[in-house]
Amino acid sequence: MALFLSIFPIVLLIYLMVKRNALPSYVALPWIAAVVLIIHLIFFATDVTIISAKIASAVIDVLTPVTVIFGAILFNRFSEVSGVTNTLRKWLGNINPNPVAQLMIIGWAFAFMIEGASGFGTPAAIAAPILVGLGFNPIRVAIVALVMNSVPVSFGAVGTPTWFGFGPLNLPEDKILEIGSMTATIHSIAAFIIPVIALSFIVTWKEIRQNIVFIYLSVLACVAPYFLLAQVNYEFPSLVGGAIGMFLSIFLANKGIGLAKVENTLDNTAVTGKEVAKALLPTGLLIVFLILTRVKQLPFKAMMNDATEWFGTQLGSLGHFEISNGLIFSLKNIFGTGMNASYKLLYVPALIPFVITVLIAIPVFSMSASNVKGIFSTSFKQVRNPFIALIGALIMVNLMLVGGDESMVKIIGRSFAHATGEYWTVFASYLGAVGAFFSGSNTVSNLTFGSVQLSTAEITGISASLVLALQSAGGAMGNMVCINNIVAVNSVLGIENQEGAIIKKTVVPMFIYGVIAAVVALTVIPLFFNV
Repeated sequence: MALFLSIFPIVLLIYLMVKRNALPSYVALPWIAAVVLIIHLIFFATDVTIISAKIASAVIDVLTPVTVIFGAILFNRFSEVSGVTNTLRKWLGNINPNPVAQLMIIGWAFAFMIEGASGFGTPAAIAAPILVGLGFNPIRVAIVALVMNSVPVSFGAVGTPTWFGFGPLNLPEDKILEIGSMTATIHSIAAFIIPVIALSFIVTWKEIRQNIVFIYLSVLACVAPYFLLAQVNYEFPSLVGGAIGMFLSIFLANKGIGLAKVENTLDNTAVTGKEVAKALLPTGLLIVFLILTRVKQLPFKAMMNDATEWFGTQLGSLGHFEISNGLIFSLKNIFGTGMNASYKLLYVPALIPFVITVLIAIPVFSMSASNVKGIFSTSFKQVRNPFIALIGALIMVNLMLVGGDESMVKIIGRSFAHATGEYWTVFASYLGAVGAFFSGSNTVSNLTFGSVQLSTAEITGISASLVLALQSAGGAMGNMVCINNIVAVNSVLGIENQEGAIIKKTVVPMFIYGVIAAVVALTVIPLFFNV
């Protein structure tokens, strides 16, 4: 019964969002959160104080994804109103009008690099609007952006899912590096299949065959440095691989290498180098800010994460409110439960880089006061429904994590592991994907299921490094179907009530990714690693 009631909310959520008259996420998710709440109160008899603390924590936690979405929408609206999107569209069309080239440069290589720098769903939020500006269908762009943004995720945000996600396991440094190396091996092989599947959602198979040489050269341009660097480092594979891949992809597209000739149906008005440089300035600022604030060898990351108390006050029974030197807003010991929640104003990729970049760029592009007011007001309006959806999602997730080893999430994971036993290698990645599905994060998936995966490996005698690599790869492939990411990219593109339809499409490549991960784990990794 515990297993049934733990799985039931997830199954019901999927049904509500993919049925014929699907409910929008901002309706379905709050209802499912209510269902989980009732299960906790009636079946698990969870203390009301703990439930209240988890709900309060979710309200604070939602600020992170919502402000990132707001920042991305604001940046997108600024780009449209200022003419940046139009200039980039003309520039990319002049590099090569072939849609496959544009999709691989922006949807694959550029997003690969942004994932390496930031994570938090920002790659799709930045890349997708550029592709829509080039004339691609918004819903198809959303699908492509979600599917493409899987390979780099395990090393996204300067390796956070790997070094932080598995941090609570207290593994030695060489073990973390081995896990990263195995993870990169799985992703690198999947990279020769998954981007092609992603392209099939937006261009024909005939176009894919005609441009397959360029596709694989672009894939290789990102994956080769990514794979090689992962053998010695778990922080920079995606960032470096994406940067190298993007520049090489642009070079190849400019020369027409591996691409079929296509008639330019876009406005091919020549744009000057000065116009292109100006149009690229906002995106360049984004990347510079992300790198400066994410690379731990620089001082800014530590400063923005400085948790030393600067100001604090007791808010009655609610908890202790605190502002740190790094402007981290925290509520500690919520309702006396010992639970804490916080919002990192400077470190969450919202104020920096999105809002700051827009504020810097407004005078550069001589925008009028009415236009500035318009982009801010429109952005605030667009965030309303995602806010409601994500509140529901985070309350659901927080409540499903209540109970430690007897939490709903751990019951699901443990049951799956016991059911498969020594064949767990085949299924391990899917548990990671489940974690990403309802948490919205590869990092949270690793934090949640890392201990389950490790104990399963120890019980079954399977290599712990291999199982944890599959967990990490699974958390990355789960990005394709995770509610937070789908809500985010739909919000940025202005797509309404299509979450279920998108999941129906992206679940197929996610399943294929899991098959690839299992095959690589059983055949390729034993050739190069001691498992």
